[in-house]
Amino acid sequence: MPIATPEVYNEMLDRAKAGKFAYPAINVTSTQTLHAALRGFAEAESDGIIQISTGGAEFLGGQYSKDMVTGSVALAEFAHIVAEKYPVTVALHTDHCPKDKLDGYVRPLLAVSEERVKAGRNPLFQSHMWDGSAETLADNLAIAQELLARAAAAKIILEVEITPTGGEEDGVSHEINDSLYTTVDDAVRTVEALGLGEKGRYLLAASFGNVHGVYKPGNVVLRPDLLKELNEGVAAKYGKPAGSQPFDFVFHGGSGSTAEEIATALDNGVVKMNLDTDTQYAFTRPVADHMFKNYDGVLKVDGEVGSKKTYDPRTWGKLAEAGMAARVVEATQHLRSAGQKIK
Repeated sequence: MPIATPEVYNEMLDRAKAGKFAYPAINVTSTQTLHAALRGFAEAESDGIIQISTGGAEFLGGQYSKDMVTGSVALAEFAHIVAEKYPVTVALHTDHCPKDKLDGYVRPLLAVSEERVKAGRNPLFQSHMWDGSAETLADNLAIAQELLARAAAAKIILEVEITPTGGEEDGVSHEINDSLYTTVDDAVRTVEALGLGEKGRYLLAASFGNVHGVYKPGNVVLRPDLLKELNEGVAAKYGKPAGSQPFDFVFHGGSGSTAEEIATALDNGVVKMNLDTDTQYAFTRPVADHMFKNYDGVLKVDGEVGSKKTYDPRTWGKLAEAGMAARVVEATQHLRSAGQKIK
């Protein structure tokens, strides 16, 4: 079952938490980047998560209409077919969705899965993300309650971001300041609104200094040890055993993170880590290399005809796929998911 059923997705997350590893969640924007992600997972013998952001969905919808729902549904249906050829299991997820795009993205996609479940089928996507980090926490959690109820009914897991991730992604931006650190009070308020699984399972994108985009190690102050404080604070308040980890955490803005920071995050309950910036570069870098080395073949220089074999998109597209797949393999190694696929 290359595309995880709801039951298998829950098993994947449970295995990650128990084994202290995380799944790379790879943003894709095309059938080719989808194949690159699947290939990387297969080569690493790692299960994983494929995700589509609002900007990615808009791109997939075509530049004529830019319809996010059409684009994301089309790629998800494509993934359900082609993933059968890869010996790993993957879950389909939608990335950051702010309030002003809920009605044009997540809510319609929930409706698609609701109809599928009513017909006795599995949901199209296995999880969706609600990014209310630009709202007050009260408003954020009120919307999260509504979405969690719908998601749970459709056998879908909800991801919530309760406090900001710095930097910019798909037009949503936050300053890099002290608000990038979730507090125990924030975590407790989240549990008061969403429960600890009894209302539906959710993933928590807590902030510990995370920043989207490109940065060098040391330029951002990450505190992955903060995740331990959040788990301990909630566990103590709700009478959970010492050392328990109530939350399934998500690591956003991981580009440039050190191996030590990633390891600490995994030990403290991170089960999913988003990758976009690094895989974008890994996909594009071989294309740039090809173009620079073969400029007189890809261009009709000085009235010549160029070389069809050189500018054929399949030629440089294969290089791009291989480059991105290799970066996905590297991610699985960093996150300890390599070799952990469900047998």
